[in-house]
Amino acid sequence: MRGANGPLALAVELDPAASGPSDVRLEQVRQAVAGADGVASVGQAQLASDGTAMTVRVVPVTGPADPETAALVEELRALVVPGAAVHVGGGTAVRLDLADRIAHRLPWLVLATVVVAGVLLGFAYRSFVVPVKAAAMDLVSVAAAYGVVTAVFEWGWGASLVGLDGPVAVDAYVPMMLFAVLFGLSMDYEVFLLSSVREHWLRTRDATAAVSRGLAGTGRVITAAAAIMFAVFASFVLVDNPAVKVFGVGLAVAVAVDATVVRCVLGPAVMVLAGRWMWETPRPRRARQDRDESHIADTGVSLDRVK
Repeated sequence: MRGANGPLALAVELDPAASGPSDVRLEQVRQAVAGADGVASVGQAQLASDGTAMTVRVVPVTGPADPETAALVEELRALVVPGAAVHVGGGTAVRLDLADRIAHRLPWLVLATVVVAGVLLGFAYRSFVVPVKAAAMDLVSVAAAYGVVTAVFEWGWGASLVGLDGPVAVDAYVPMMLFAVLFGLSMDYEVFLLSSVREHWLRTRDATAAVSRGLAGTGRVITAAAAIMFAVFASFVLVDNPAVKVFGVGLAVAVAVDATVVRCVLGPAVMVLAGRWMWETPRPRRARQDRDESHIADTGVSLDRVK
């Protein structure tokens, strides 16, 4: 019985003003709980000394990470017993509540992070296209990490390669933590590459040449840094704790995808296709930028020094 390692703890409040003996109402609660779908067994009730509450241990048929267990928790919380109020707790219920709260707030975390990063990039590079491109490329790496983590740990594909016997549950906080770390790492590589490409663009006004030279100048550094990070994150797989393995696989995959597919293929291709629109500036600042860029193109002075 998979639910034995994730029992539910029920706390039942008895209304002193309700009619009928307390033991009768307690038995009604036990029968209602036992009749719920997915309940394997109901333990002996522990009555409080004042007779106004009791606790009871409920063992589900399914495991803690099974969706049917979540449905059972909701069903038990919705039980209506005259003169009694049923509350569901325990480690399994707490994890389900935490997962539900994180699931509702994760989209807002992603949106806020992307918007703040986009605004900062827009001001730094004085462009509308750069923030959109950077956010899209970073989300590709994050999506790749999520996909591999789901396939390996939730579906069990290749689980033996990371030292597991089969599928394991991924804790609810893992996607949130992975996104925060991966978006920061990806944006670091993005800014490094963009700065080099922009400097060459200001000198040549040739999108293809600027991307080629910028990628050639930063490719080795990005690859070396990514190789180091990949080795560090991949070593997490050697730890016995499944949660650490999840972080190791997710981070290692994201770094590998970001440093190869994203930074060496997708990112440069988008910049070449965008051409001059990659570096378009809002009109009120166009005149000032043109003067600065003309000076840079004529003298070869670094953009950072002009700023």
